[in-house]
Amino acid sequence: MPRIEPLHPPYPAAVDQSLRRWMPPDAPHEPLTLFRVLHRNPDLTSRMFVLGSGLLGHGLLPAMDREIVIARVTARAGCAYEWGVHAASLVRQAGLTEEQIRATTETDPTATTSWLPRHTALLAAVDELHDTARLSQPAWDALRVHYEDDQLLEFLVLTGWYRTISHLANGLQLEEEAWGTPFPATPVGRPGD
Repeated sequence: MPRIEPLHPPYPAAVDQSLRRWMPPDAPHEPLTLFRVLHRNPDLTSRMFVLGSGLLGHGLLPAMDREIVIARVTARAGCAYEWGVHAASLVRQAGLTEEQIRATTETDPTATTSWLPRHTALLAAVDELHDTARLSQPAWDALRVHYEDDQLLEFLVLTGWYRTISHLANGLQLEEEAWGTPFPATPVGRPGD
């Protein structure tokens, strides 16, 4: 059970309308537990919606690149909840293979899985940011080969946003969505461990 009880239907009209905005129109399931918990604080929720939906629906990074970053950030943070939500739908829609999805949870995601050079640079940068909250010049230079300044800014915000979402889901002790992809039993470690 989450530390803060999610709202349950029937929702007040304003909450129902807001939850519909947070979910895709053809979603075959109830609004995410995370969203229903967040609606305990509607003002915070409305402020978060702008950034979250902007990164997912209007970003400059290709969908596959965005989902690789999200999967790796949430895996490194041990956030089974958010990793499972994305792995069940958005990652597949973006074109990642089962092998690539699984690799995002491994200590070294490049050890057994083939990635494009830009994806290898993204994964390395996510790991470096996770471990140090900084990017070395070599990591930055590896990204600059593939991305423009506006995309690099988005990358940095995206990693921070999903680290925040991971903190939120983990701090609330959200259980994985029943329809989500189960997080692998072996949690991701730190590179070099």
